[in-house]
Amino acid sequence: MHADGFIGFYPCRDLARTRRFYRALGLTLARDQGTCLIFRVAPGGYVGFCQHDAALPEHPGLILTLVLDDVDGTYARLCERGVPTEAPPRENARFGIYHFFARDPDGYRLEVQRFLEPL
Repeated sequence: MHADGFIGFYPCRDLARTRRFYRALGLTLARDQGTCLIFRVAPGGYVGFCQHDAALPEHPGLILTLVLDDVDGTYARLCERGVPTEAPPRENARFGIYHFFARDPDGYRLEVQRFLEPL
């Protein structure tokens, strides 16, 4: 089997707020479907958010991870916008990454990381 891409869809409460947040991270909006937004995160890789009017499902173990070169710059931009973060970026030798965690407008745990060694 060969897939041309992957989209993970997640429910959200407010599409406009979600759009502003992920655009501030530098993601490109690939498609606005009216009730769903699809952002490009890599060639063939996308993340989608769909309007969900009922209570959002619990997602305590879910982590959305973005692999970016500029971890420190992304951290600074999110802090300037008042986005809650767990701690400043740090190296994680166990996984060979440099990263930090934040929360998106719907409370999803967002990890921004770069690998210390190329994959």
